[in-house]
Amino acid sequence: MTKSPTPNLTDSLKNTPELPADTKGYQKTLLISFIIIAGYMVIEAVGGWLTGSLALLSDAGHMLSDAIALGATLLAFKIGEKAATRQKTYGYKRFEILVAGANGATLIIIALMIMVEAVKRFNSPPEIATQGMLIIAFIGMLVNILVAWLMHRSSNDDHGHSHSHDHNDNHDHSHDDHDHSHDKSTTKKPVNLNMQSAYLHVLSDLLGSVAAIIAALLMMAFGWIWADAAASVIVAVLILISGYRVVRDAAHILMEGTPKGIQLADVEAQLLNHPDVDAVHDLHVWSITSGLHALSCHVVVDGDMRIHEASALIRDLEARLQTLNIGHATIQVENAQHSQTAACSDGLVCDIASRPVEGGAHIGHSH
Repeated sequence: MTKSPTPNLTDSLKNTPELPADTKGYQKTLLISFIIIAGYMVIEAVGGWLTGSLALLSDAGHMLSDAIALGATLLAFKIGEKAATRQKTYGYKRFEILVAGANGATLIIIALMIMVEAVKRFNSPPEIATQGMLIIAFIGMLVNILVAWLMHRSSNDDHGHSHSHDHNDNHDHSHDDHDHSHDKSTTKKPVNLNMQSAYLHVLSDLLGSVAAIIAALLMMAFGWIWADAAASVIVAVLILISGYRVVRDAAHILMEGTPKGIQLADVEAQLLNHPDVDAVHDLHVWSITSGLHALSCHVVVDGDMRIHEASALIRDLEARLQTLNIGHATIQVENAQHSQTAACSDGLVCDIASRPVEGGAHIGHSH
């Protein structure tokens, strides 16, 4: 058995997205956004206190959380740049996810606090200087639009460029069809959860400014004093939803769930498409941080495969996995008589906790 790996798949490493993404552009945007948000937060807090508007005060409190979130996000990116060590073998990239989860939890807490205060305002609405409230809220809306635009543009600039390249003319048609089937998925930029959580903070604050403007107009036109508290409740619900989604996604990564956009069936098919692979089991795919995915698996091959052939097979499989946006792979090659195959009963996903243990290590696991 002397089958050689398909050349074009190894070459296709050049055509895949860069993982993980450089965060320098994010950091510059976050610093500018932090300065803008922190500066106007002081103005809005003073304005809310002078006018007596809960909508403005809650928005100022939310802008304070924005400033904290932006600062923490910037710090997370800085810490994430630290190199891997013997104690942190994957480096500090996942710190970004911890900060994203904390930002999401902060959103939830802020939403609940606004709701509690709004209920009090419904029972005894105070006098509100609506004209001053309108002016401050309008300026706040412009500030948040500017910051949201800066962050959105930064995300597109850093990851929105195309990675399409010309394929060699000697590619066979079957591989061309397979490669093109993944063009759309590979050119789609990965969402950085840390940046997304900070962006949601700013976006929800923008909604708070809009709600304050609407409430001020309603109070000026119809004298509806309760509109201030009602606007706060609506914004709080939107903030609550955003916070829940960020916390959910962060928990999914921390629990090492299968990354969004990656299906185990597709990964299995990509591996089994290689002519030397007879079966795949013990397959695990997870995210180290947003956009940086890892995989470990066992592939079953013919028992006569030599070491240099197995090494060539692993290189080719790694190239195939790159087309699925999986940048780090640990692949164990084994024959059909390997004890782990029997232990897993040929299942694609195996529960490592149920395996026999010798000396504190799982039998057959030499990743």
